[in-house]
Amino acid sequence: MAQGTYYVPHETRWPIVGSVGLFILVAGLAFWLNGYPSGPWIAALGAATVIYMVFGWLGQVIGESQRGLYSAQVDASYRQGMIWFIFSEVMFFAAFFGALFYARMFSIPWLGGEGTGAMTNELLWPGFDAVWPTAGPAELGGAFQTIPAFDLPLLNTLILLTSGVTITMAHWALKKEKRGSLIAWMVATILLGIVFLFIQGYEYVHAYQDLGLTLGSGIYGSTFFMLTGFHGLHVTLGAIMLIVITIRCAVGHFTPKNHFAFEAVAWYWHFVDVVWLGLFIFVYVV
Repeated sequence: MAQGTYYVPHETRWPIVGSVGLFILVAGLAFWLNGYPSGPWIAALGAATVIYMVFGWLGQVIGESQRGLYSAQVDASYRQGMIWFIFSEVMFFAAFFGALFYARMFSIPWLGGEGTGAMTNELLWPGFDAVWPTAGPAELGGAFQTIPAFDLPLLNTLILLTSGVTITMAHWALKKEKRGSLIAWMVATILLGIVFLFIQGYEYVHAYQDLGLTLGSGIYGSTFFMLTGFHGLHVTLGAIMLIVITIRCAVGHFTPKNHFAFEAVAWYWHFVDVVWLGLFIFVYVV
């Protein structure tokens, strides 16, 4: 119902549906990891429930927006919420970057006997060579090769940077009410995101099959795949959001003055771009 100028949403089933779906998904993953045959099926049921909740809930929000139920105050609330969401994502990646920094700048030198780590080196791994990247003492994680920065990673960097330009051009076209250009730029952004994911998938296959670089390749392998893998997941989610927004653009949902959903997805995509720049520098180059 509407109270004054601020829209108060009515009761909805979607939060409980999402909670049940997440519970089933986590339970299914737990069963799966512990070798129960029913695990994958339970996890799939949970994932399907969560997807159903996302489409249903967002569809309801879109419908409310199209009916003009949201005021400037609601718009400001959504903007603040998106800002906090992106901040939480920044902290998520900061934890992994922090683990990489700590391992490289502190743990590895200590194990090698540098500074105050002389006793650690003597007691745990005498003769450990404190070099980066490392697979662990005596190459516990197995010998591996790293992926050259100025090869596929550089190409993917250029692709993501270009996608940041195309979505900015799409935003400009939306403000100028040029629907054809808007959709064209959005499609270009989506295609660039898909190409990025394809190249990253090829890079993973190459790393596992030809370079011996896996999740088990010591601290380097684990941080490499955790950082790039979670970033790839974010690109996938961003591409899905771009597809939804493109469909909404095609059916005329947005106006030059009312298009926060578009802006929110654009913010998210730029965030993905910035994170990749950090990855390219600190994981591939340095």
